[in-house]
Amino acid sequence: MDRQKNNLTSGRLPSYSDRAATGIAGLDVILAGGLTTHRLYLVEGTPGTGKTTFGLQFLLAGVAKGESGLYITLSETASELNAVAASHGWSLEGLSLFEMIDEEDLNPDYQQSILHPSEVELGETIKSVMARVDELRPSRVIFDSLSEMRLLAQNPLRYRRQILALKHFFATRNCTVLMLDDRTSDPSDLQLHSIAHGVITLEQSAQEFGAERRRLRVVKMRGIKFSGGYHDFLLETGGMRVFPRLIAADHAIDFEDATLSTGVDELDTLLGGGLVRGTNTLLSGPSGVGKTTTSICCVLSALKRGERAAYYLFDEGIGTLLIRSRALGMDISPYIADGSLALHQINPAEMSPGEFASGIRHAVEREERTFVAIDSLNAYLQAMPGEKFLLLQMHEVLTYLSLQGVTALLVLGQHGLVGEIRSDVDLSYLSDAILMFRFFEAHGDISTAVSVIKSRTNHHARTIHEFRLSASHGLQIGAPLQDFEGIMSGLPSYRGKTPMLNNAG
Repeated sequence: MDRQKNNLTSGRLPSYSDRAATGIAGLDVILAGGLTTHRLYLVEGTPGTGKTTFGLQFLLAGVAKGESGLYITLSETASELNAVAASHGWSLEGLSLFEMIDEEDLNPDYQQSILHPSEVELGETIKSVMARVDELRPSRVIFDSLSEMRLLAQNPLRYRRQILALKHFFATRNCTVLMLDDRTSDPSDLQLHSIAHGVITLEQSAQEFGAERRRLRVVKMRGIKFSGGYHDFLLETGGMRVFPRLIAADHAIDFEDATLSTGVDELDTLLGGGLVRGTNTLLSGPSGVGKTTTSICCVLSALKRGERAAYYLFDEGIGTLLIRSRALGMDISPYIADGSLALHQINPAEMSPGEFASGIRHAVEREERTFVAIDSLNAYLQAMPGEKFLLLQMHEVLTYLSLQGVTALLVLGQHGLVGEIRSDVDLSYLSDAILMFRFFEAHGDISTAVSVIKSRTNHHARTIHEFRLSASHGLQIGAPLQDFEGIMSGLPSYRGKTPMLNNAG
């Protein structure tokens, strides 16, 4: 008794050294290594969320480790399961399939056991399952699905007792069991949650445009420290791929502070020396004002320093970007060819925010990229269900990049050309520095102005300068527009003789 008391008061929980890897990319990270072996788990989700794929992937991960697996199906036929596996390029060789429903008569040899739920008592179904497990002695078991068990039981008490009996039986046979449930019962019925050692919920939602979004949540997991909240996942050829929710605080590293050139001396002066490593700069202005070109200029400067960069392009086509950059004397093609620059064309209608954040992590941690540009946040906003979630997600991404010592550029398009300019979302408070671009009318010409309105790290200039792009000079920044008033309104008045870049020769 004293020994038991000491164990309970020592603050140490039982140690489960053996984990059953799920074989699902990203999920084992969420579960800090996988599932505790010899336990019963519930995987629930409405039809189409990927439960069958989840189960098959779990069994095949065991086969790869030399473990035996058994798939018990009350809802799908063996041919249907093989078709699902074939769609992913898998072979179910090495797995045992126990099919309990078929249109044919009862087969007494149990090689393809057939039980009709409408005609056979639940107790007989349970006995047949136990007999097959005792015969095969599998390490991993999938039980698909509990909705048929619920129908056979006819009342909640009997259903709960049978599930408890199965749980005890599997535990004595050293099986790690996943029970699949399609959530066709009362959503408030949490009996299975209380019985299972762990619960994973799969969800999918249809968007007004684009592909449906899928996400999962680990509702409970006894004895395991897991990553809570929702995690986006893809159901694609090859199986499920989960993108663990980004928690920036878990990824801090030590790095040296440095001020980096943008590639244009005048722009460096405006920024108080240049871009600071581990910070982000927001380039804000209307369409066509030069935000993307400025981003490419900064990226090119980083590449020439020997850095590795990643550019995420949401709006413009890659071909158009390359042609335009080359015409301005900023050819980035050689850096794409040698792998220094990764240029990603992103379709926000097809990519979830979790997948995007996971891609950034891969670029930073696996590909060692220290310069990241996101162009633009307007399209990224369309990938989110609302502004609130965009801000939370972007805050986490920017904090992660900062803690990794990555220099980041963010492009934000604004509505309007002159006069009132507005944004879909205010990200100014998340930005370490802000470059603001504006169109203005001068001498019958549409000109462009640039100014730095914020910098948390440098003592920046507060003057407004003319900004111009040309094939011969590339990116140019003129003298301060001291003789203009009202440039930010787009309709300034001219009260002096400040030379304009187009007239400067």
